[in-house]
Amino acid sequence: MNSSPPDDGPPDDGPPDDGPPDDGPPDDGPDGVGAPVGRRVVLGMLGLGAAGLVAAPVLQRTLESGLGAVAGKDPTGLTGLLPNGGGFRYYSVASSVPAKGAADYRLRIDGLVDRPATYTLDTLRRMEQTRIVRDVQCVTGWRVPETAFEGVRLSALLDAAGVRSGAKAVRFTCFDGTYSESLTLAQARRADVLVALRMDDGPVSHAHGGPVRLYVAPMYFYKSAKWLSGITVTDSVRPGYWEKLGYDVDAWVGRSNGRDDAPTV
Repeated sequence: MNSSPPDDGPPDDGPPDDGPPDDGPPDDGPDGVGAPVGRRVVLGMLGLGAAGLVAAPVLQRTLESGLGAVAGKDPTGLTGLLPNGGGFRYYSVASSVPAKGAADYRLRIDGLVDRPATYTLDTLRRMEQTRIVRDVQCVTGWRVPETAFEGVRLSALLDAAGVRSGAKAVRFTCFDGTYSESLTLAQARRADVLVALRMDDGPVSHAHGGPVRLYVAPMYFYKSAKWLSGITVTDSVRPGYWEKLGYDVDAWVGRSNGRDDAPTV
């Protein structure tokens, strides 16, 4: 079984590489001070900086798309070690994950409910949508500020299914065939827990767990299961993939896993 750190990718391996180590003082001019920088050099640097600002969004999208495509075919997980301008790290605990779309995606709700149901992507899109903009916090340390998620409140799907008395929790399974997660019923009914169809004002990409993923805004990102395919109401909390390996079941940002990150609420 493949294993990778939780959330959307492997741990950040440390601060960004700021270049080679300092090998000594700068090359000084004849007066013992730094060599002067010419006006043309300064103007050239400013021009490059401006061009970089204009090109950055396009380059970032290209990098994210490329890394996502490669990571989906990389069972080693090494692509997850590459930097990504968007701040996310790509990973999967499975060697490969099939891509699904409107034609073949299905979300099943069952367990301790009166009305089990299967939803298509089109059906989910027609339901009332809620948009939430919060920071995303990985338990391994990286954080992506003000990330927008939009989708159907999980509570609305639970209400439509008719949760039976005796139900205490909700288990989530994914079409990668490996990943799973759980929430208590009270946690699942929070207004900031979504079955998300959109991310940053576009469809959730395959690399980010699309076409549908779970989004649990106040918890570390490993709780927001990618490639969501099953919602099962249960009589107890069943630890998910990473909790079985030692991570906290109740994963509140800043109040679990031995971390003190600023909350995402």
